[in-house]
Amino acid sequence: MTDFHEHVLDNGLRIVAEVDDGAYSAAMGFFVKTGARDESSDLMGVSHFLEHMMFKGTRRRSAAEVDQHFDDIGARHNAWTSSEMTAFHAQCLPRHLPDAEDVLSDILRPAIREEDFNDEKGVILEEIAMYADQPFWRLYERSLETFYGGHPLGHRVLGTNETVASMKRDAMADYFEQRYSADNTIVAMAGRLDFTEMVQRLEEHCGEWIRTNADRSYLEPKLTSSRFEEKDAQLARHYACMVSPAPSLQSDQRYTAAMLAHILGHHEGSRLYWALVEPGLAEEAQCQFDGRDGCGEFILWHACNPGDAARCESIVLETLDELVGSLTESDLERVRSLAATAATVAGELPAGRMQRLGQIMTSTGEYRSLDEDLKRILDVNLDDLIELVEAFPLKPMVTGTLGPDGSD
Repeated sequence: MTDFHEHVLDNGLRIVAEVDDGAYSAAMGFFVKTGARDESSDLMGVSHFLEHMMFKGTRRRSAAEVDQHFDDIGARHNAWTSSEMTAFHAQCLPRHLPDAEDVLSDILRPAIREEDFNDEKGVILEEIAMYADQPFWRLYERSLETFYGGHPLGHRVLGTNETVASMKRDAMADYFEQRYSADNTIVAMAGRLDFTEMVQRLEEHCGEWIRTNADRSYLEPKLTSSRFEEKDAQLARHYACMVSPAPSLQSDQRYTAAMLAHILGHHEGSRLYWALVEPGLAEEAQCQFDGRDGCGEFILWHACNPGDAARCESIVLETLDELVGSLTESDLERVRSLAATAATVAGELPAGRMQRLGQIMTSTGEYRSLDEDLKRILDVNLDDLIELVEAFPLKPMVTGTLGPDGSD
């Protein structure tokens, strides 16, 4: 049994927790409402770059000491950046959570030294090169760029070689000062912990953080319909990616959208699986729902033999056209069980609950318990699925392909 707690410091830092006295561990994360969509085009990739810089040292700790102090308490720690937010988190034994807080709150105020900045720039460029070698990632990034046109929602999380190479330390520091403010950050905790004690510690360590009233642009994206093809002599397979509009993270239809994506393109037992993978036409065919702050998209992708590319794409489009008429109660029952199981398993450990809590609070601002989420999942019915497709027709606006160029 968990109890939800919340406290807001005078500077706007929001602290939330699901306290479970029966848990054997505790977890904590700082979730900052900033990501690739909040960057200017010339600073694309700065949020992800900053994620790296957080671990390069502070005024109190060197980079080595940051790792050492996490290791000293046996904490598992990491960070991630998306288009919507950036998170820094740790999980450990309950008695070490105060120590984990000390390190986390410290690294959230990095030194951003020029020497570290220049060294880490090379690491980021290597990471961009590594992902460029992955066909699906390469196709996914260009597909979203095309779908959102010139809107920041199409920004690449890692940035580009050009934006990262030309980035200056002072520009990063200015971005940090504006976006990593107290009132743009949520601290989420879960597991066995003393909430009052942790609030006091956060007041001591973060109470002087400034409020900047950082905001986010909600300019409506002008979605673009387009088709593009890329060729690469080093590839032997054909890859395709399709994008269409979907509900936002704030919409009640997000539960329905996630379940529709399961029915259409789960890696096992879905419409695309039976239409393409099981017959051996494609090695992979999936669909996912990506909800964002204010909008969202369905993404479909498949990989196949180049000779089967046209046939596979035709089957995907036929599957989309026939989906609503083919939906059955047994489809719904299966995905209800899959979705409920996934949500429950993810929430069994404090680390999973912390991640869920931080992401929900950052994206919607409102608390929902796991039980509430499960009820909404189980309440989805066939009419909900049909209404969703009527509101968001599964007609790809962008289709991108990547395959061998066929030249000798």
